[in-house]
Amino acid sequence: MSEPTSAAPAEAVVTVTDLVAGYLPGVNILNGCSIEARQGELIGIIGPNGAGKSTLLKAMFGLVKVHSGTVVVRGKNLTGLKANKLVSQGIGFVPQTNNVFASLTIEENMQMGLFQRPKVFKERFDFVTDLFPELAKRRSQRAGSLSGGERQMVAMGRALMMDPAVLLLDEPSAGLSPVKQDETFLRVHEINRAGVCVIMVEQNARRCLQICDRGYVLDQGKDAYTGTGRELMNDPKVIQLYLGTLADTA
Repeated sequence: MSEPTSAAPAEAVVTVTDLVAGYLPGVNILNGCSIEARQGELIGIIGPNGAGKSTLLKAMFGLVKVHSGTVVVRGKNLTGLKANKLVSQGIGFVPQTNNVFASLTIEENMQMGLFQRPKVFKERFDFVTDLFPELAKRRSQRAGSLSGGERQMVAMGRALMMDPAVLLLDEPSAGLSPVKQDETFLRVHEINRAGVCVIMVEQNARRCLQICDRGYVLDQGKDAYTGTGRELMNDPKVIQLYLGTLADTA
């Protein structure tokens, strides 16, 4: 009787290999960083301030100069492409700040997210508002009048309008109250459950590791540790160096 075979690992959506990148010539923030995100995964990226977490996302999204290494999405080498090209190739990005068009309504923000494919607006708007019903109810409200948490919801929704293969989130809970942080993490989880691969950079390391499938700890521009969220939360070295007392209640 033959032994049952284990399920094949999910296909890689994003593979970042030995990425070296920085804002100035000769000054690198990333020093050989490598990560992978597979179909359906929620990936958390944590680490100390200055480790290169946000720089990694910006380099993947064409906002920081890549000096060497590769960014491959769905089998295509997209290293160094400009942001507008990357959006059409399946990468969505939500920056930490200035992430909505404040003078536009919620609906107009969604239209801006789909300016490359306006004919499918209704289909994508229905998808986004199924996730975030509040956006449909307040579609005519100007984004500038919203709270920080509501703006974050609009920014996520706009990035989802192009049906990305991967959604990059830079510090989605930054500056929010604890209650609003919890709401934001729930939204991220719902986006992932809807089938979108998510790579999230977070300062709230403990909460990030609680919800992610796998995590990466960045330090000095490199991936120092990796594992499932639970493994990293219970790793003595990760606790000592990066989580401290935050892990005590995990």
